[in-house]
Amino acid sequence: MKTLKELAALVDGAKIIGSGEVEITGIEHDSRKIVAGNLFVCFEGAHFDGHNFINQVAKQGAAAILTTRENIQPPAGISALVVPEMLSSLAKIVPYFYDYPSQKMRVIGITGTNGKTTTSYMIRSILKEAGKKVGLIGTIQMIIGEETFPIHNTTPNVIDLQHIFAEMLAKNIDTVVMEVSSHALAENRVAGIEFDTAVFTNLTQDHLDYHKTMENYRATKAKLFDIVSSAGKKSNKTAVINIDDESSVVMIDHAACEKIMYGIEKNADLRAAEVDVHANGMKFKIRGAFGVMDLNLKITGIFNVYNVLAAVGATLAENVFPETIKAALEKFRSVPGRFEKIFADVPFTVIVDYAHTPDGVKNVLETARQIVKNRIITVFGCGGDRDNTKRPIMGRLAAKLSDIVIATSDNPRTENPNKILKEIELGINEEIGGKIYECIVDRRQAIFRAIEIAQAGDIILILGKGHENYQILKDKTIHFDDREVAQEAIGGLAHE
Repeated sequence: MKTLKELAALVDGAKIIGSGEVEITGIEHDSRKIVAGNLFVCFEGAHFDGHNFINQVAKQGAAAILTTRENIQPPAGISALVVPEMLSSLAKIVPYFYDYPSQKMRVIGITGTNGKTTTSYMIRSILKEAGKKVGLIGTIQMIIGEETFPIHNTTPNVIDLQHIFAEMLAKNIDTVVMEVSSHALAENRVAGIEFDTAVFTNLTQDHLDYHKTMENYRATKAKLFDIVSSAGKKSNKTAVINIDDESSVVMIDHAACEKIMYGIEKNADLRAAEVDVHANGMKFKIRGAFGVMDLNLKITGIFNVYNVLAAVGATLAENVFPETIKAALEKFRSVPGRFEKIFADVPFTVIVDYAHTPDGVKNVLETARQIVKNRIITVFGCGGDRDNTKRPIMGRLAAKLSDIVIATSDNPRTENPNKILKEIELGINEEIGGKIYECIVDRRQAIFRAIEIAQAGDIILILGKGHENYQILKDKTIHFDDREVAQEAIGGLAHE
């Protein structure tokens, strides 16, 4: 435990209202989780204000509140720590409170537009094969050893993240693998984390509603390489970078540490060759300083070759033997919602994938084109309240690389789904030619339609939501799982 006075001393310009001697037992921003002795963080957002819960948390036993309001009058018996700016103050206070747990474990961070999740699961599998006790923080879930927990952001905020690291340390985790989003880097959610290995997968258009320009987006991603290069308590720091991606030059420039380059097209420390992709897997060789690694894998797609190279680079950086890496990768199966095949007794193939960026869609479609026997039917949409410039781009790609396109809703959020479809349709019309396309707002109907028109040898790609089991509409969030709906639609064929 730390006193409020100790926490205040970390922040220039901080002041205490009430007693600074109170001992803080934990830091929370969710009023429902407050217990005796906690410091309650009064976040202010567009739709909520933590200050509205001060009386409630006082009754629950909170010792103090953290706020930026100088004229605050806390309830009797509760202190206030007033700071000039919330996020920068939390970046100092929270890691210190938890005694910097990341300094006592190895930490591998993965950033990039696409491939982070699959790469993180591959790395986890390899480290487990090497006898490590691994924690994972990612888009789909958090894993501590063999226990899984739900997660709501690719990278949690600094309070939750430091709490997670402290919990992992308490459970004897020795290596943490985590996806690091651009939002997390921009908002310094990873403050106080000492990374040992940083991986860059690729950079393509995404999140421009937030970053505004690709230059901003690229510069934000590069922050991870500044962090891994900075002095810390641990040694052996490495940057693992996809040299085939044009943004790699920026990442290399920010990586003042050991570097492992990987690629297919360019000369690299790890280079894939003799790539043979087929419907049920792929074979290729990786050439590196260790010699040649022959791989025969159960996953497929050129994009997965890059994910494998990234995982190999990261685990070599963590001193895992090549033979252990090979053994783990050859056992590895796909991640939920990442080129996930729906198993059913039908003469066509249904694949669900999380692809929701132009590059992600292109990768999945090009992989399907390599293995399809007849036609590709693509069902996809674009999220509402997000970067709208990618909508016609994704429409063009779907029209160019598919035989039949069914545009539909993704998570429309507060936007009119018909408006989103019209923006997608602009791109479709540029490339569709004489091919068939339909716009069906209702995602369930769109999936049913694709399965209704499928013929033997076709591949149906249902893109955009992957592992997600919900759909965010204007006024509510509903249960929706592409995999379940596809199975239901396939089941309906037997009754026709």
